[in-house]
Amino acid sequence: MSSTDNTEPKVEETKPAEATEGKPLTSSSVFSMFGGGAKKEKKDDEDRGDNSGSAKAQRDAAAAAKGDDEEVPPDSEDVHFEPVLKLTEKIKTVTHEESEEEVFNMRCKMFRFTQDNDGKGEWKERGTGPLRLLKHKENGKIRLVMRRDKTLKVCANHYITPDMTIAPMSTSDRAWLWNVGADVSEGEPEAITVSVRVANAENAQLFKEAWLNAQKENEAQFAQAKEEEETKTETKAEESKAEEKKEEAAASS
Repeated sequence: MSSTDNTEPKVEETKPAEATEGKPLTSSSVFSMFGGGAKKEKKDDEDRGDNSGSAKAQRDAAAAAKGDDEEVPPDSEDVHFEPVLKLTEKIKTVTHEESEEEVFNMRCKMFRFTQDNDGKGEWKERGTGPLRLLKHKENGKIRLVMRRDKTLKVCANHYITPDMTIAPMSTSDRAWLWNVGADVSEGEPEAITVSVRVANAENAQLFKEAWLNAQKENEAQFAQAKEEEETKTETKAEESKAEEKKEEAAASS
């Protein structure tokens, strides 16, 4: 044996365990050789807390099913409180139409003619609702009253006097216009020009006939009222003269 064989250390050959066992070398073994580990497997949806809509719906349904099994608390007893004040009297609504009877009623839309400072005129809508002709039960006079839908606010209130004239609108065969000397729908008497538009031409003709009939009846009633007023004025004048004569006679004596 030579000297070199005694002085050099022997190096044993190392083989991977997998290779020695006749198995192929895998990537996990390679990672383990360099200090790495096997890849972690993905957790299930339930472990990582899936917040998707389907999973949440399933949990809600399970909670609801569990809640159905629980006992429902009994309803509370009905508590009754006596009112402090009792309203025994009914309030009567006054429309100032109690002494009149309706002789005509038709739904329509009303407009009013207005002018600005420059003299430019235009038609403005005044309201939509039932237009009625009301006849007084005592004096027989007929007035035109129209109220707006829902609010029932008066948008026209005047007598159809003998000096008024109704005329058709040039732009429509179902609309009429006339001038009013004293409309009191706003409180104070006011001279205005109004027009109404109805559903069709047939209704427009019916409206005109009712308007003219009311004017004819009012003409007779206004004439009679005028005669009665003149008679009262003459009677007061005669009574005043008689009183003056008595005072003069008493003073002279």
